Amino acid sequence: MAAEPGARPVDGTAARAVGRRALLGAGGLAALAGGGVLALAPGGGAPGPPAPAVRPGDGSAVPFHGPYQAGILTPRQSNARLIALDLLPGADRPRTADLLRAWSAAAERLSRGRPDPGDAAPAGDPASLTVTFGFGSTLFDRLGLTADRPPALAPLPAFPGDELDPARGGGDLFVQIAADDPLVVVQALRTVRRLARGTAGTRWLMAGFTGGPGSATPRNLMGQPDGTGNPDPADPAQRSRILLSGPGTPAWLVGGSYAVVRRIRMLLDHWEGLPPEHREQAVGRRVADGAPLTGGTEHTPADLDAARPDGVPVIAANAHIRLAAPASNGGATMLRRSWSYFDGLRPDGAPDAGTLFVAWQNDPRSAFVPVQRHLARTDALSRYVVHESSAVFAVPGGAEPGDWVGRALFAP
Repeated sequence: MAAEPGARPVDGTAARAVGRRALLGAGGLAALAGGGVLALAPGGGAPGPPAPAVRPGDGSAVPFHGPYQAGILTPRQSNARLIALDLLPGADRPRTADLLRAWSAAAERLSRGRPDPGDAAPAGDPASLTVTFGFGSTLFDRLGLTADRPPALAPLPAFPGDELDPARGGGDLFVQIAADDPLVVVQALRTVRRLARGTAGTRWLMAGFTGGPGSATPRNLMGQPDGTGNPDPADPAQRSRILLSGPGTPAWLVGGSYAVVRRIRMLLDHWEGLPPEHREQAVGRRVADGAPLTGGTEHTPADLDAARPDGVPVIAANAHIRLAAPASNGGATMLRRSWSYFDGLRPDGAPDAGTLFVAWQNDPRSAFVPVQRHLARTDALSRYVVHESSAVFAVPGGAEPGDWVGRALFAP
């Protein structure tokens, strides 16, 4: 049987057919090798509510100052730029601190719709702009701060099916810029890069988008709602799975988090060639409304114990929402604020498109890593995605008025 167009080779071998009948085999999805955490709707456990339609702050302004950085718990905006930078030769600790001080001041002004000195754009609607800063593992070595690097900021292990490009992963510094107006995002990006001149150079840059603000869960390019099963930050117990606090947390990380960033290309031509019922079984949700296959609405908890009269689980053993659910991973929890990307066409004519997966958690070792390992073994979606870049960053707590992000690390 000929391979379906666009299909990814299984286990790194030559492409071979996994026909539509074989995909469903014996009433359930066949186990597929490789894979990855995908920013679909994990479900399984009790999902969080939809993101609020009204954002914090005054009108469309999200306050920059606070106990934690904006852009983590903030409802996801419709446009984003993710940028990683490496320190230039000669950039020492004082120069890096000066950069963070300048970035913080600029982000605070831009979040209020006030241009930074040197910007060409006039004052305007900030469109819920957030600018969030993080540190890569290599930063601590470059600046003689190795003793201050938290153990959780360790390079992610290799996962089956990864096809990572080192040039599009890692980085000393990380900045997430998001807003509901793409012009606001690009202007903030230009400010960040201008202020970094002479201290840090761009390592990689990625652009993402999603649906506009509102109560509906945005859909990704596979057609599924993206973020249905997110934890509810209003619940203190769930918030503690996202933000860091308590004994043993370094002062500079209190109120902070860890961000795992993965560029996940979707094999959309292959995916769209499948019958809708096959796509639904791979995910475990209905395409039309995002509800689990066990019934209800998008936010109805999936019944992972439900079975058909013949005993076959309604939600397949390798369906994405079953394997990604906290209940299937010892309670591992992440807050996903991901965006879609479409970067044109690849040389073979296939779309260069997918998800910029961004997951926030209090420890990647007990959240992202075990979930990804679980998915890499059997997730049905693995045949339709390729993980192409990876990075993890420690994101410090927020700054109060008059302070700057990272001061507690650089000038305790």
